[in-house]
Amino acid sequence: MTLMICIQGIFAQNKYSISGSVRDKKTGEVMIGAAVIVKDNAELGTITNAYGFFSLSVPEGKYTFAFHYTGYEEFDTIIDLHKNVKMDIEIAERVVDLHTFVFSSEAANKNVTSPEMSVQKINVKEIATIPVFLGERDILKTIQLLPGIKGVTEGNSGFYVRGGGIDQNLILLDEANVYNPAHLLGFFSIFNSDAIKDVTIYKGGIPAQYGGRISSVLDIKMNDGDNKEFKVTGGIGIIATRLTFEGPIKKGKGSFIISGRRTYADLFLKAFGPSNLKNTQLYFYDFNVKANYELGKKDRIYLSGYFGRDAFNFNNSTSTNQNFGINWGNTTATLRENHIFTDKLFLNSSLVYADYSNNISLGAGDAQFQVVTGIRDVSWKEAFEYYVSNTNTLRFGTEDIFHTFRPGEVTINTASTVLPRTLLRNTIGRKYGLESGIYISDEWKVSKKVTFNYGLRYSMFSDLGPATTYTYDSSLNVIDSATYKNNQIIKTYGGIEPRASIVFVLNDKSSIKASYNRIYQYIQLLSNSTVQTPVDLWVPSSNNIKPQIGDQEAVGYFRNFKNNMYETSVELYYKNMQNQIDYIPGANLLFNKQLESQLLYGRGYAYGAEFFVKKRYGRFNGWIGYTFSRTMRVFPGIDDGTPYPAKQDIVHDVSVVGMYEINKKWSLSSTFVYYTGYAVTFPSGKYQINGVVYSEYTDRNGYRMPAYNRLDIGATYTIVKTEKKECSWNFSVYNVYARENAFSIYFQQDPNDPTKTQAVQLSLFRFVPAITYNFKF
Repeated sequence: MTLMICIQGIFAQNKYSISGSVRDKKTGEVMIGAAVIVKDNAELGTITNAYGFFSLSVPEGKYTFAFHYTGYEEFDTIIDLHKNVKMDIEIAERVVDLHTFVFSSEAANKNVTSPEMSVQKINVKEIATIPVFLGERDILKTIQLLPGIKGVTEGNSGFYVRGGGIDQNLILLDEANVYNPAHLLGFFSIFNSDAIKDVTIYKGGIPAQYGGRISSVLDIKMNDGDNKEFKVTGGIGIIATRLTFEGPIKKGKGSFIISGRRTYADLFLKAFGPSNLKNTQLYFYDFNVKANYELGKKDRIYLSGYFGRDAFNFNNSTSTNQNFGINWGNTTATLRENHIFTDKLFLNSSLVYADYSNNISLGAGDAQFQVVTGIRDVSWKEAFEYYVSNTNTLRFGTEDIFHTFRPGEVTINTASTVLPRTLLRNTIGRKYGLESGIYISDEWKVSKKVTFNYGLRYSMFSDLGPATTYTYDSSLNVIDSATYKNNQIIKTYGGIEPRASIVFVLNDKSSIKASYNRIYQYIQLLSNSTVQTPVDLWVPSSNNIKPQIGDQEAVGYFRNFKNNMYETSVELYYKNMQNQIDYIPGANLLFNKQLESQLLYGRGYAYGAEFFVKKRYGRFNGWIGYTFSRTMRVFPGIDDGTPYPAKQDIVHDVSVVGMYEINKKWSLSSTFVYYTGYAVTFPSGKYQINGVVYSEYTDRNGYRMPAYNRLDIGATYTIVKTEKKECSWNFSVYNVYARENAFSIYFQQDPNDPTKTQAVQLSLFRFVPAITYNFKF
């Protein structure tokens, strides 16, 4: 009898796996971060991964499983579990008021219980009514409204995260690196919201699968396309028109999406501009394409791409026939396969191509030349997820990236004998590098109160030939040089990157979290301007340029109120940055074969506090964010080695976002931003030598731009909204009270008194109204 009881007890403990995917019932899109919960046991549950896959181990028995995703109807099913079960679940979108939810697409209190901190997930549908510049929805402008993230200048899509530089943000579009995410010199981003499904920004506690940038990761995933029916979506605005087609390749098995956008400023110039500007081009365009197909029950293949370009070509139709042009853009392509080995082991394999290039053309008459700069990547990734148990999820994988750098290639299509010789001497050959990484991490639910996410990444970079390298003395004079052949290793760097984050759940409403990460960055953007421009240069670590190393620690308190309607958090962080780059006075970065002679090396540090309050539900919702931060640099060759503010040292930053649904037809929205001016270097005085007036500069970044503030308002009128059709008008006003915020300040001689100098402020935008018509059918 005793033996029988023991045997029955053993079998009662048998566990089986339930695995599969969660999809949108209407479109077939996979749901990232959908919750899978066992209602009979509150401690059993999981969420779907970045590809909609889940796996959960449950003791043998009969259970009610619940599948839910914010904004969707909960789907319940009863399963008598006595063997492993694979099932694909479809859940339907809930008919709700327009603004019943904001930002989070996951469990209502996941911000409290998850070990992730310094992370925000953005659902593109949820930000559709936020007022934006010229009516173009912009993901990068939206994330700048979050604490710890700040735009670089007025209207610019570039951003700083916790004191890091523009180049210290890893931006991924379907796993492909995006090196310049800006259109029109930064006034718009390249990300067409109609083609985007999911956006996640990591400010700290960066998981081990990401590497290569020391400040943040912006991971953007494109829509897969509707695999049930064909749809057309679009919008017509005052600056651009966009159009999206999507539909099934084979119903229920595969789908595609094609999305395009183009501005038409050049068309107005042709029709209404001066006669000498009739042939001028001024526009940008972008295309997003993606297709996926189910090869079998365990395999699905995806192919996606982005193609975008900015064109500014000035052609003066006069006798001089002067031409000037800047054309820049990104091309990406991603081929990947999801493979399910077992109900516990999942693999995503990716082959990725990314190219950023900038072409500058200049000339007059027969004397024409072109300069090409940029960077090109070809990479291979293998990412495994192994669901060891309900308390352990193991992630491991590898990544290899082959970089090709083009610092300044000159081509000539002229018979001139003077211009080519001058330019060809400045041609800089291509540079090559191989960046590799291997990682492993584990999310371990130690107990109901404690979850620990820890991991290691080892990264390595090799600077490769052919190349000629130079060695400099302390005065930056060349003292030696060396020549390397094709694929010969010039210099290799590498290091271990520990990652860890932990959550202590105090109760179902509050928790304390802490995180640490170390990251190596092997490529750098050289720019001595405030904003990222097409002529900035990406260069690899070399015998002179060491990789940047970033260490960040953060701790935070998270608390929800009123059934998770209100979400609040306070985070403190400290970031140490080694091997930072600054420039000698008057640095010449373009067409310089000895580019590294213009660079200075030092360290940096940043610290701050971020406060966040968000109302998630109801007719009125939104958030308030406040950041206090300092960002300093220490360079032996600048200000005698004393700490000085980095240009992105923005001490105070406030963002307020509000959205209110009046009724089913009308909704209102508004944003207010305020931040103290960033640090700049201005002349402290002037002196005269032999009749020539010179400016005198003292401390680096010793002055501040004026404080910035702006109020935007918006309104959306929904004409019709049914299951098949949707049409609306969006009205917005950027900078309602027409404040003249400083874009830049320059100095000139006072025309009324030559002995005095004037400071002149340049402001870009005052009162900018916009109207956009959006449709879907």
